[in-house]
Amino acid sequence: MRKMTGVLCLLGILSVPAHATEVAVLDWREALMSSEAAQRSMNELRNQTGEQRQRAESLGQELQQLQQRLQQDGDIMSDAERSKVRQELRQKGSEFQQLRAEIQRAQQQAEQKFLQAAKPQLDRAIDQVVAEHDVELLVDRDSVVHMADGLDLTQEVTDILNDK
Repeated sequence: MRKMTGVLCLLGILSVPAHATEVAVLDWREALMSSEAAQRSMNELRNQTGEQRQRAESLGQELQQLQQRLQQDGDIMSDAERSKVRQELRQKGSEFQQLRAEIQRAQQQAEQKFLQAAKPQLDRAIDQVVAEHDVELLVDRDSVVHMADGLDLTQEVTDILNDK
């Protein structure tokens, strides 16, 4: 009888749903990167890499033109001319890839630097919103399959970040 009572008690405990009284979701990265400070930081980066971006765009257009020329006129070109165009394609393609890698590296470094500097403000903003809404469980929005409207606190965190 004791075993039966123990099993029934255990089943009773397991059948009670375990949930917090208030659950919310947050996309902390979106909240932070949507802030005015992040936008200023990204604008500074665009200004710093402006010449590289223009050069990469120009190279991209040149590459397209060379490819079109090779496709359209390749049959009537001499072997030497065709070889010259292919060599130019390789050189410009290599330069294009190198420029894109430099721009991407600079963007990643700037974003990482910003994230490290902004983390304390983000933590304070999250704490403030969690306290304000009496949230017991805050879940990363990317991990959520379904949620009801009103559970996402991302915009509120962004608003707090913008106020500071």
